[in-house]
Amino acid sequence: MRAVGLRVHGGPEVLEIVDLPEVHAGPGQVRLRVHAAAVNPTDLMARNGSRAAQQQADPPPYVPGMDAAGIVDEVGPGVTTGVKVGDTVMAMVVPNASHGAYREQIVLNARSVAPIPAGATLVEAATLPMNGLTARLSLDLLELAPGQSLAVTGAAGAYGGYMIQLAKADGLTVIADASDADRDLVKQLGADIVVPRGDDVAARIREHFPDGVDGLADGAVLNALAVPAVRDGGAFTAVRGYKGAPERGIRFTTTFVRSYDGEFEKLDRLREQAEAGILTLRVAQTYPAAQAAEAHRRLEAGGTRGRLVLEF
Repeated sequence: MRAVGLRVHGGPEVLEIVDLPEVHAGPGQVRLRVHAAAVNPTDLMARNGSRAAQQQADPPPYVPGMDAAGIVDEVGPGVTTGVKVGDTVMAMVVPNASHGAYREQIVLNARSVAPIPAGATLVEAATLPMNGLTARLSLDLLELAPGQSLAVTGAAGAYGGYMIQLAKADGLTVIADASDADRDLVKQLGADIVVPRGDDVAARIREHFPDGVDGLADGAVLNALAVPAVRDGGAFTAVRGYKGAPERGIRFTTTFVRSYDGEFEKLDRLREQAEAGILTLRVAQTYPAAQAAEAHRRLEAGGTRGRLVLEF
């Protein structure tokens, strides 16, 4: 069974096609014939060694990938989600050694797998699970009520776009950042106010919310630079582990999407919202699995809008 993996950490060139043993679904599990796997920034970190500590106990090859879409070809006993052989599904994958989404075949807990949105292709569906669940978790951690204000940095990215759209569905007022080139895109995603991106984004946000916003989701990883945008007693959530020094009663949280692994109802709700047109599935480009290195180079170069997707 083919997969895209690495034997040593490094640049995109370390990615290669590797052969892995066939796997089978056990109790409560399903097996997917993977047809599409999205390429995310976290995959770059898995490849370049930034997260090598999570893999050191296991021998290579290491297979990246947190988003998969494909067709169920095996269902183990005790599966209660209604999935059956032949269903087209999507899933978030929590990588562990060779257990990553960049592979032709993967076994997952059935509760990590949901139907793809009606009318979506497998390539499009592969862009939803991880980033959609990350945005959902961020909103849940911020605990904002309808009518409150949310600032989103990195708004043109996959996470940022889902943050805007889910926040609007939750009844929030959204202010988001964008470059001049992305301003129209961010408005189309639903932002009420768009400000220029950059290290001074907090000051730009304060021009519209002098007392600060109720919550901020930091998709641009500005960390401390974005904190001044939040009001006293507000909430701030980070996607790369930033915890923030205690100040002004702000409640800091970290958005680690692995905690939503197996949350079938949340993933299936994202499917419903995509079907309803609340969420936009954005594909930038597809690559054959054998060209995974080129996809990583493209993502590292920056400026990608929508997800790059590997096809198997």
